[in-house]
Amino acid sequence: MTKKGITVLSGGLDSTVATSIYAEEYDLTALTFNYGQQSFDQEVKHAKLLCEKLGMHHAVIDLPWLEHISTSSLTSDEKIPEPSDDDLDDYDAALETAKSVWVPARNTVFCSIALAYAESIHAEIIIVGWDYEEAVTFPDNSKDYLDAFNKTIKYGSFDNIEIKAPLIDMNKEDIVSKGQEVNAPMELSYSCYTGNEKHCGVCESCKRRRRAFIKVNIDDPTEYEK
Repeated sequence: MTKKGITVLSGGLDSTVATSIYAEEYDLTALTFNYGQQSFDQEVKHAKLLCEKLGMHHAVIDLPWLEHISTSSLTSDEKIPEPSDDDLDDYDAALETAKSVWVPARNTVFCSIALAYAESIHAEIIIVGWDYEEAVTFPDNSKDYLDAFNKTIKYGSFDNIEIKAPLIDMNKEDIVSKGQEVNAPMELSYSCYTGNEKHCGVCESCKRRRRAFIKVNIDDPTEYEK
């Protein structure tokens, strides 16, 4: 019997590469969350393309209440930050951007729902795209958070389920290199915060994505507006 897994799939670069690492070994169900983010339409479009490419089941989870309590620039009319290239490696500047796009307890909510799905279909793993670079300013991307949530699962579930974060020690350049190594369909991924059809090229997510491809000298399949 093929082992089952759940993947938290935004359609972004990180979740695409993380998912691809396990796609051949597991029968995967991908969960894409709608919490009112500006990029949702593009996220779900690209997640569906990824699921078709990798042969995965797909479910969209609507979380309107999370949108209503969030003051994030991702879910409101507040301007999404456009950091400079230097800001990407400036901790204080990057932290301000992180606070602007922060959605309350997002990964905690996502992983709790993913755990419920995993139990319901007897899945063994939950895949997430958390990485070292984003963990610098996003606490719910860190290895400590991963370890804590896996400990919570041991106390809070009858099943032996583990959250797998294969990129947890990687920066964006490592992730792009790993994506090429595992033949991840990175050309189908979407990372932009704005929700435009083409990547804006100026939000932090776009800038980190573009810089990574340049640094590892791998052709970037992304179309940028700027």
